[in-house]
Amino acid sequence: MTRTCGACQLCCKLLPVRELNKGAGERCKHQKFGKGCTVYHKPGFPMACAMWSCRWLVNDDTAELSRPDRSHYVIDLIPDHIRITPRDGRDPYTMLVVQVWVDPAFPDAHHDPALRRYLERRAEQDDMAALVRYSGDKGFVLFAPHFDKKEGKWHECESIRSTSFKSLIEEAGGQ
Repeated sequence: MTRTCGACQLCCKLLPVRELNKGAGERCKHQKFGKGCTVYHKPGFPMACAMWSCRWLVNDDTAELSRPDRSHYVIDLIPDHIRITPRDGRDPYTMLVVQVWVDPAFPDAHHDPALRRYLERRAEQDDMAALVRYSGDKGFVLFAPHFDKKEGKWHECESIRSTSFKSLIEEAGGQ
């Protein structure tokens, strides 16, 4: 079964689009409720929008997740990365993360059990944490139980050095 956006336009609200000077969490000026994008594939339409799809739409590995407008989060196909500086003196390293854009009106959407199962699979298969974003500069890194060998629980970690995700996360609880 092929998935379609239908009435979902959450990506148009949550994700930034540099070419349109649209910040994360701002509704796009070209978005019309119930109609979608009014400039889609017209002259001047940004390639960033034309080439972008959420992970749910491509049905890659998200079979049990609800459509983004119902779950209140959008999973980006393209991973980001964070820089981790372990507290135990080991060398800093970079880690890929799944980007989950959460609707700020539903800040606890990342607790969705289906999303947590998906993120746990990604942690086990690809050794990836999640970067839960509420905007371009608000969010946290979510580590699945896979990363906590002692306690085996979820950990939310905010950066101690960064006020913006434009710079990388510098601290991850000794991971």
